Amino acid sequence: MAGPYVSRFFGGPPLAVIGKLALLSILIGVVLSTFGFDPWNVVESVRRLVRGIWDMGFDTLRWLWRYFLLGAVLVVPIWLILRLIRAPAGK
Repeated sequence: MAGPYVSRFFGGPPLAVIGKLALLSILIGVVLSTFGFDPWNVVESVRRLVRGIWDMGFDTLRWLWRYFLLGAVLVVPIWLILRLIRAPAGK
């Protein structure tokens, strides 16, 4: 068992938190890879991304906005319902 200070620092059981962080890192890595990011040369990857967005013009922004709206249609109502369910009583 980890001590209370370790659990408090991690925000839960350390192995569970490390496992969640590892899975999230893999997921985010896949997403960043689709945008062409390279972990060995982050500055060049960001420069290429900005250049690509600039070259494609507003088509990229429309593409991002479409996926944002598509995800928000599901994410925002679920988040709102969870916030209302978990709201403290009497406040």
